[in-house]
Amino acid sequence: MHIKEKTIAILKQFDVGNKLASLPLLPKASVLIPLMVKNGELCTLMTLRSKELRTSAGEVCFPGGKRDPGDRDDVDTALREAEEEIGLPPADVQVVCRLVPIINKSGLLVTPVVGFIDESFCPSPNPAEVSAVFTVPLDFFTSDKHHYATHGAAGMMGLLHSFYFVDPDSGSQYHIWGLTALFAILVAALALRRMPEFDVGFDPEDPLSFFQRILHRKTSKL
Repeated sequence: MHIKEKTIAILKQFDVGNKLASLPLLPKASVLIPLMVKNGELCTLMTLRSKELRTSAGEVCFPGGKRDPGDRDDVDTALREAEEEIGLPPADVQVVCRLVPIINKSGLLVTPVVGFIDESFCPSPNPAEVSAVFTVPLDFFTSDKHHYATHGAAGMMGLLHSFYFVDPDSGSQYHIWGLTALFAILVAALALRRMPEFDVGFDPEDPLSFFQRILHRKTSKL
């Protein structure tokens, strides 16, 4: 089976669907985690937010943002934001699944939407929102070579994960941390069926129960 089809089959097993419909009504946001097969290996596409933005300026993120009233669901939000930020047409995304949402530091319930895009996609970044677009091999997020972790209130799971990635195409170094790093680790662990070389606190065979406990703990305080 081709690597793309194999990965889709694996990730579909972890689609949360409507399993978390009973969560409290929190303000919602979504990110698109775009996957592609590049030179025979799974990669993901990431963005560097513009320094002019009011929130998370100059940080590495997946394309995404807050839900608009016109969005039908989390997938709509992720696809709309990706088109606005990097010029990715929604029709060019093969949506695979929605993974378990996490409450971010601003109190938004952020749902990661995973989808495949073509390797030939050429981003058209909106300069008001995005200052760079780059791709990272997924296995980068399971290696401890460039991984750092610290304890602190800012960490969603008690551990704040952090990576330093040097883009071979541009030579630029990017700091990937926080919720973005956590989502990247989760997708890498699931898609590659590989335990990261560092402590993450969840089982790649059953991540849902761990993240559900985190959600329950946070929402029970609301």
